[in-house]
Amino acid sequence: MDPRSSVIEKRLAGVKRIVAVTGWKGGIGKSSIASVLALLLAHKGHRAALLDLDFTGASDHIILGINDAHYTEETGLNPPLAHGITFMSMSFFSQGRAVPLRGSDVSQAALELLAVTQWGEQDFLVVDMPPGIGDASLDMVRWIKRAELLAVTTPAVLSVETLKRSLALFERLNVPLLGIIENLSTAAHSPFVSHAKFLGSIQRDPSLEAATGHPEQILRTRFAEELGKVAAVFD
Repeated sequence: MDPRSSVIEKRLAGVKRIVAVTGWKGGIGKSSIASVLALLLAHKGHRAALLDLDFTGASDHIILGINDAHYTEETGLNPPLAHGITFMSMSFFSQGRAVPLRGSDVSQAALELLAVTQWGEQDFLVVDMPPGIGDASLDMVRWIKRAELLAVTTPAVLSVETLKRSLALFERLNVPLLGIIENLSTAAHSPFVSHAKFLGSIQRDPSLEAATGHPEQILRTRFAEELGKVAAVFD
């Protein structure tokens, strides 16, 4: 066993709840859900942290306009506080360049980041998970033992079918499902509406694109309003 995996639990000891935002298709708004959820939790007065583990396409810092923040080092990495959110991302190390990681490299990079990051006391840690259902995602739920899955889908048939198969796999792995969010909704009736863990739908909101990089504007979008209703499960 890699000794770093045993350190992770200690690093996360002060975190009350860990929400792993995941989606197994690209372009479904997973990072927007994760970033704005952390922003909403902080806005409500919770001690909220955000970890962007989407290494090959890190974008949470762009969504939230976190450009000048920097971590500090003291017996580990201390994430900066930005817009009320304790934030850590591979973007701090890549400096805007593409990160050519593949397969086990992604898992190793994530393991290192999890092992060295000092989170302190947090009410919530929102994790923007690696995309897909490969080794990286499976390793994350193995290392972050208290993670609750928040699954994101869209009404698209491929997204729905992929989600069904993925949920069945994680259920067999005994990973708790916090709930399902349908993003970019265009219909009144979601195929998941009868699912016991269906939290709700979020309609497509063109104003979110214009608000990207401006947290105060994001909080005024319909997207944030509807996600806030869905996130009432945390209250």
